[in-house]
Amino acid sequence: MSNTKKIALMSTLVLLLAVTAVFNFLLAGTGSPSIDAGANVKVNYFTTFRSERNTTRSEEFIQLDSVIAAYGNDTEEYTAAVQRKQELVELMEDELVMETVLKAMGFSDAAVAIGDSDNINIFINSNELTPEMLTKIHYALEVEQQVREGNIIIMPVYAES
Repeated sequence: MSNTKKIALMSTLVLLLAVTAVFNFLLAGTGSPSIDAGANVKVNYFTTFRSERNTTRSEEFIQLDSVIAAYGNDTEEYTAAVQRKQELVELMEDELVMETVLKAMGFSDAAVAIGDSDNINIFINSNELTPEMLTKIHYALEVEQQVREGNIIIMPVYAES
């Protein structure tokens, strides 16, 4: 593939990303919701976290779809894009399962972020996490997701109901 084609493809991807950002801004509305002295912290934090995570993933899916559409089935780029798309779907499924497990353990809300590294960041709606709670969380995720203990980072985010 020539450099001109590569530059054109990358320019197209950047343009698609910009268009996506503009549409996201326009469709989401420009007004910011008022915060009532912390009363909406739970809704805002966890909902915003999930919304931003989904927006980022959607943008990556759009980019991957454009690569998949631009290349033939037998190219390295096509194979890599399809493989990355499948990895993202698996990450999303794992995050959802972990969030559900944490809520089933009695936490009012939880958000999980799995990145490209082996670390898993867990945000739990709690003002304090006792050693017993941490042990239960580690055990549940080891059993459910086969996650090693050293890769789990748990952070309490207290949000009033």
